[in-house]
Amino acid sequence: MGRLENKSIIVTGGASGIGKETCLKLAEEGATVAITDVQKSEGEKLAKNIKSKDGKARYWNLDVTDEDQIKKVFSEINDWAGAIDGIVNNAGISGTNKPTDEITKEEWDKVMDVNVDGVFLCTKHVIPYMREAGGGSIINLSSIYGIIGNKDLPAYHASKGAVRVMTKNDALIYAEDNIRVNSVHPGFIWTPLVEELAERSDESVEEFRAQLDTLHPIGHVGEPRDIANGIAFLASDEAKFMTGSELVIDGGYTAQ
Repeated sequence: MGRLENKSIIVTGGASGIGKETCLKLAEEGATVAITDVQKSEGEKLAKNIKSKDGKARYWNLDVTDEDQIKKVFSEINDWAGAIDGIVNNAGISGTNKPTDEITKEEWDKVMDVNVDGVFLCTKHVIPYMREAGGGSIINLSSIYGIIGNKDLPAYHASKGAVRVMTKNDALIYAEDNIRVNSVHPGFIWTPLVEELAERSDESVEEFRAQLDTLHPIGHVGEPRDIANGIAFLASDEAKFMTGSELVIDGGYTAQ
């Protein structure tokens, strides 16, 4: 029996990268997985893949900046699964990589809409279902960039810092409801988002990745499954005494 048997968990941004590996891992551990994303074909393919391995999953198209859509989708998920026990607020974008004084208001707002407002709105609308279920686990994807600076991606840094502190505050607010709220802080993980950054850089993708490898004391960038394993732990009852915590999975990056 898996660690997450009889738990129903939503994953936002679940069709690719860390989100995809998280959906696969949660399903392997016995969870009923609600895959949400704006990438319809990838999400449906993932749900089909999980079901082909006798897992339980279904895809919903969801834009985390659309409050009405969140309310509708979460209601449908609750009806489908019978309860909502967890959510992984993973949907996020990197935004433009320019100095702060060169970023437009529109560019800044786009990152905040997805990375901050998306977490806020999904948390807001999942809480009633978790109260109904008698508790739950909210797992917010922050970043090492929510802890340290790096002279790049100003809006992304700000958004992930916001998620970090939102997590701690919500952990205190909802502790009495038996709802745990924790954040995960990945180092550089080789995902489509990071590969996109590599393609936009002045180096080749191979050179970009090799440079990233050198930044981590462990000697290489991480894989999406490294983060998925940590998320599965936080979603499980093994983490029942953890709330308001930061799970840093970064190959030693922030230990330097």
